[in-house]
Amino acid sequence: MVSIRVFEPALCCNTGVCGEDVDQALVDFSADLEFFASQGVDIARHNLANDPTSFVENPAVMNFLTVAGSEGLPLVLVDGVTVLTGSYPSRDMLARYAGQAATLRPRINLVTAGGGGCCGGGGSC
Repeated sequence: MVSIRVFEPALCCNTGVCGEDVDQALVDFSADLEFFASQGVDIARHNLANDPTSFVENPAVMNFLTVAGSEGLPLVLVDGVTVLTGSYPSRDMLARYAGQAATLRPRINLVTAGGGGCCGGGGSC
């Protein structure tokens, strides 16, 4: 089975889908990650703020950070091989990495005109 690991910059919470200014790319990626995990794909994300040990324990990630710094994140590894840096993978990319056909489904849009985000806009997660 393929192993997909996403190493993310420090986010305000584990998913980055919090606060007043929610990034739709993180909403999409979170939904895609949850979907592929529910399909049995070995996929995980690691947030630099909440899971720094995973960064230190992985030589490929440490080497990447030494060269590119945290500004180069996110970093996506498939079976330990770097396949993407600097952006989140699309649903189609994740499907390709996992060896699955892309499954089309509607996206959930949590970003509203009011910018409230999942935390109600006033507080932090």
